Amino acid sequence: MSKKQRNPYIVYSTDPDFVYDDENEIVETPEPSKQKLIIRLDRKQRRGKQVTLIEGFIGNDEDLKELSKILKTKCGVGGSAKDGEIIIQGDFRKKTEQILTAMGYRCKISGA
Repeated sequence: MSKKQRNPYIVYSTDPDFVYDDENEIVETPEPSKQKLIIRLDRKQRRGKQVTLIEGFIGNDEDLKELSKILKTKCGVGGSAKDGEIIIQGDFRKKTEQILTAMGYRCKISGA
């Protein structure tokens, strides 16, 4: 179960008319041509295993998970998606770049 995340800086208010505004903003996902994704290979803190990281996604979590599912299915591997970042198991930089450009995203491979 997920708990509602509250602003960690508001602990107590002496204002009797204070109303805690629980903002759960719904972030709209811009169209793919307006997003610039960075694709890179990562091995840090993964016991030597390689993963392809896709960073820079702007939008809500549902769209991020949907894009992640498409990439994982087309690459035939596992992975995860959270905090605007997609993790694909293995070195699939070229393949993910081809898939994302075919979908209309602007993407760049970072690193060697």
